[in-house]
Amino acid sequence: QVQLVESGGGSVQAGGSLRLSCAASGLTYSNYAMGWFRQAPGKEREVVAVTDREGSATYAGSVKGRFTISRDNPKNTLYLQMNSLKPEDTAIYYCAADLNLGRLNLGRGLYWGQGTQVTVSS
Repeated sequence: QVQLVESGGGSVQAGGSLRLSCAASGLTYSNYAMGWFRQAPGKEREVVAVTDREGSATYAGSVKGRFTISRDNPKNTLYLQMNSLKPEDTAIYYCAADLNLGRLNLGRGLYWGQGTQVTVSS
């Protein structure tokens, strides 16, 4: 049974930092592209950052230069370092996995975590 479990969310003031983690189990982690997505209240889910199996990353324009996605394949863990947080970053953040990087870039991940709340106050 595949499980993706996010952690590290919380409340922070604007300008602060958080580091999200996503622990994966039940799959051959190194075979999967991984990504972070978010959904704010009243908005559709959007791609935040995606990494291929080797760790090459792409980012949404709104987070480029502030967020960094990384993966530790031996630990089956995905990370999202979020710096210079803004109130508009407030959302539930999800990690997802897919064997196909293209599908993940379109937000169609095969496996999804339950999400972790990030709240940024001004």
